[in-house]
Amino acid sequence: MALTDDRRPVAAGHVPFAMRDLLHVPRERYYDRGFYELEREYLWPRVWQMACRLEEIPRPGDFVEYEICDQSILLVRQPDRSVKAFHNTCRHRATQLCKGSGRLGGQIVCPFHGWRWNLDGSNSFVYGAEGFASESLRPDDIRLQECKVDTWGACVWVNMDPDARPLREALAPAAGLLDDVCVENMRVWWWKETVLNANWKIAQEAFHEGYHVMGTHPQLTFGLGDDYPVGNVEYTAFENGHGRFRGRFDPTAGGVSQGRGSEAFLERSRILWEGQDAMTLERDLHVFRGMKNRVPPGEDFPTAAIRALFDYAEGAGIPLRPTPEGMRLWGGEVFMFPNFIMIPQFGNALSYRVRPYNDDPEWCRFEVWSLTMYPEGDEPGRAELKGRFASDDAENWGQIPRQDFSNIAGQQRGLHSRSYREHRLATEWEQLISNMHTELDRYLAG
Repeated sequence: MALTDDRRPVAAGHVPFAMRDLLHVPRERYYDRGFYELEREYLWPRVWQMACRLEEIPRPGDFVEYEICDQSILLVRQPDRSVKAFHNTCRHRATQLCKGSGRLGGQIVCPFHGWRWNLDGSNSFVYGAEGFASESLRPDDIRLQECKVDTWGACVWVNMDPDARPLREALAPAAGLLDDVCVENMRVWWWKETVLNANWKIAQEAFHEGYHVMGTHPQLTFGLGDDYPVGNVEYTAFENGHGRFRGRFDPTAGGVSQGRGSEAFLERSRILWEGQDAMTLERDLHVFRGMKNRVPPGEDFPTAAIRALFDYAEGAGIPLRPTPEGMRLWGGEVFMFPNFIMIPQFGNALSYRVRPYNDDPEWCRFEVWSLTMYPEGDEPGRAELKGRFASDDAENWGQIPRQDFSNIAGQQRGLHSRSYREHRLATEWEQLISNMHTELDRYLAG
């Protein structure tokens, strides 16, 4: 359900620096220690969050650790291929059980005193059990404590709140939008991360609008400069803090071309591939280039190119089957509160997850996935993080993400200027930002 124009910020009670309207965001929300502590206490333990992709734990016994602030959660693939999520701490003396990712040998073992648990969290062994009082070893007390867990979009989602509402209810209506572009069929092309000197909200807000393209990515405007059509993007703020933006284009063209001819379409596709190797991949560019001299004069080239892409996918066994409504999202974004973004296009997607880092309100961990669809039966193996790279590393980040990362760090520094008090948001172009902050205040106010 989209929000109506008469929506108002929640009465925030004890929340400091609360949103008083939809047009202004107090700067303290991005660096104040007290505000960060409220997020740590009232947001992250109570909200559904994407913890890992399913292909990170493809086989029974595979595990991955998910960290958020000072909490560590262990995700374990079960023998029946379901997933369980445990608080990553020994029930004896709190030792962390697993770190990073890997494979368990059928048991979860504490490295300190050797206590063991089955993959379902039930305790299987206590070394020297005869030395403990029976009330200290009750089976329900010493089994690993679980978090709520569910799957959607080829990802595992967790919530530390045992009373949390169901995942699909919390993700509505954003999950339904992405179902239309078949995100369940997407797998990792590459996965990298960087650490940014910026609050986690500042970092993701850079992608809540297309308003920045003219100033940040001038190569994508084809020399239009100030005449680049900002009104070609439609924004919708949804309930639950989610949001969407998409191009106001013919859906058969995917909202990716400012021009209708072959040269404009091919050049934009080339820039997107070379600039980030996501959303548009080299494979797509080859298909499009193959149509350059095959489209009759007067026929719309992007439409013919997209048709050729569908023909190629069908022949290759690639499950590219978006709905017409889903195709209208190509080149746009779906944001899922609090910190997950997907930008789909051509059966691919760019995906972001942003988290606080090192217990510091002014640093964040920024992960980037390039996702695509592989031929059925030819999907890659276990997904692995390629590495953590500096935000200005030109060998590992394309031009487009480097431009974005530079803005993010500069914005965080600018917040501390004595002349600056609050953001002034556009009523349309930046409404996803205010919607996210309004939902955040609902959590912090309880």
